Amino acid sequence: MSGRYVIGVDVGGTFTDVFILDQQTGTGEIRKVPSTRPDQSQGFLAGIRSGVDTVAAVATVVHGTTVGTNALLERRGAATGIITTAGFRDVLEMRRRDRPTTWGLWGQFEPVIPRDRRLEVPERVLADGSIHTPVDLDAVTAAANQLLADGCEAVAVAFINAYANTANEEAALEAVRAVWPNEHVTGSHRILPEIREFERISTATLNAYLQPVVANYLQRLQDALRGDGFAGDVLIVQSNGGVMTVDTAGRVPIRTALSGPAAGVIAGAHIATSAGFPNIVTCDMGGTSFDVSLVVDGQTALTPQTSIDFGMVVRQPMIEITTIGAGGGSIAWVDRGGLLQIGPESAGSDPGPVCYGLGNDRPTVTDANVVLGRINAERPIGGKLARLDVEAAKAAIEATVGQPLGLSVMAAAEAIIKVANSRMAGAIRLVSIERGHDPKSFVAMPFGGGGALHAGALIKEVGLAGALVPRFPGVTSALGCVIADMRHDFVRTINGLLDTVDIAFLDGEAAAFRNEGQALLDRAGVAFEGRETLVELDMSYLGQTHTVAVPLTVHGTDGDSLGIARDAIRTAFEARYHEVYGRVLERLPIRVLNVRVTAVGRRPKFDLSILAPGVDGSVEVAGRGNRPVFVDGAWHDAAIFDRLALPVGAVIPGPAVLEQSDATIFVEPDLQAEVDRFGNLMVRRKEPS
Repeated sequence: MSGRYVIGVDVGGTFTDVFILDQQTGTGEIRKVPSTRPDQSQGFLAGIRSGVDTVAAVATVVHGTTVGTNALLERRGAATGIITTAGFRDVLEMRRRDRPTTWGLWGQFEPVIPRDRRLEVPERVLADGSIHTPVDLDAVTAAANQLLADGCEAVAVAFINAYANTANEEAALEAVRAVWPNEHVTGSHRILPEIREFERISTATLNAYLQPVVANYLQRLQDALRGDGFAGDVLIVQSNGGVMTVDTAGRVPIRTALSGPAAGVIAGAHIATSAGFPNIVTCDMGGTSFDVSLVVDGQTALTPQTSIDFGMVVRQPMIEITTIGAGGGSIAWVDRGGLLQIGPESAGSDPGPVCYGLGNDRPTVTDANVVLGRINAERPIGGKLARLDVEAAKAAIEATVGQPLGLSVMAAAEAIIKVANSRMAGAIRLVSIERGHDPKSFVAMPFGGGGALHAGALIKEVGLAGALVPRFPGVTSALGCVIADMRHDFVRTINGLLDTVDIAFLDGEAAAFRNEGQALLDRAGVAFEGRETLVELDMSYLGQTHTVAVPLTVHGTDGDSLGIARDAIRTAFEARYHEVYGRVLERLPIRVLNVRVTAVGRRPKFDLSILAPGVDGSVEVAGRGNRPVFVDGAWHDAAIFDRLALPVGAVIPGPAVLEQSDATIFVEPDLQAEVDRFGNLMVRRKEPS
């Protein structure tokens, strides 16, 4: 019985989503339970217990977590201090001389670490790595004791130019650990051994800020699982789309900053590529936000740096995700100029939309969908409520939107949806059209609890080829947890000209990272289908500020060399530069800034056909009658279906509403939906009659 289940769990602001893969029977099941705050582990465990006979039968649990994300956005991390080089305590406030409002007269910003907990000590390493001033260890010890007296739970040691020579910072870390009462001590060069002091110090500081919060949460989670008899592996989804062990997540929690959304993109890429659509735009609509990411030729796009919020810069590889405040709980309001706005404020899960009846009186996107008949008020998803209060939603829309704008309740509700759709379409254009991609070559992949309600409008507004709705859109991120690979990223600054850089040193550093990554994969105790080493260089022409990522072909799986050669680097750089900018710059020196190495362990992927409906279903059996739905200013009689009962090949013309326990799909009157061999729904424009 041991090792029967692999379970993916994604904890969102409103619901905790669970995908259960039964390896014995080759079947998949889902669960959706209310999230529990402030202790998310309770909802996590409730979701798992609801889906298996015994937790002892679970082989692996893979978790996409928002604990770190929420702690950053809500500034609820641990009390943290910084020990830094004399004269550099204000790097976090200076940033890159940017402002929250570009054209404002001033910008007010308070770092997560107040100035009185940013302490300086004598030390100095020069940019060439030479030690100008050895670190004063007595001053380091005194600073650590002062931070402890001030109530700090975590500390970051962040010295200028520590990337070039780690000696001073390593000595300081040893001195701090001698007096620090816990493991929450972060060294900047261990998190990011890379040039640019603000990005390195910001990333290290935020890592320290999250350590107690994330590590304590994961420890509670593990203890509760072990108490239920669980003896398997717990893996955590990283922001780069890979997974890592709990130990790694506890040491480097900053890698979980976009954990949950990343899992959704991974699932979307796998589902769509299997279905024959390698070019997609993932559209994850939850209770608070709408997250968009582009997948080209089946490959997710990674960005080396992300700003979680203004001034909270994280320089770690992350799946590139654009987020706007247009979730189901986003609040509709009329501004002083008489314009209808959606978000960014959200009703969240508590009190939630007006129709939840939990005390909110301001209408949300979900309230508008309920009033328009697109959401079944008698069968709300998630099991949190028995029914939704349609009349309360109508009253709130009329008072907040209808009366100020002189609209009827139904017109006001549809206006809310149209404004929300317009904002979502803008986010899709940002990641597609504005980057040179033709939307006619892409399909939308809507998921999350609300994404499929808006898919038709996005197809028409952006000009997409269609929308592919996964079998379980409400738990797609949880499914992504189950299929995500294990991944470890490394970086080292080289900062030299290609003609003169020590290629043997560069090659040796890359090989050392490859070996370290393979060792981490070995220690994880996870079965892999295969392994891969990826090597990239950050490169530019001399004098340029921005770099391009240049992938290299490497050779060998072990040893002290990857076979990197100078001429091969030059050829790869010119090819990549021409691809990005359309030309190369002759006779300019080429600079190599950083070397990046990624170790990937490919985890087994289950056959998505196990999610497909059985052969004995029919459209007639799946039918659930009709109900009126308001679209484009008029009522339409929409057919209602049990989506999961529809057989492969079924074609459903709009208007139609397809319902399931984790999501609702709305097919607009001029569209149709077809069930593919995996149980996905392909939504397209109707064929001309």
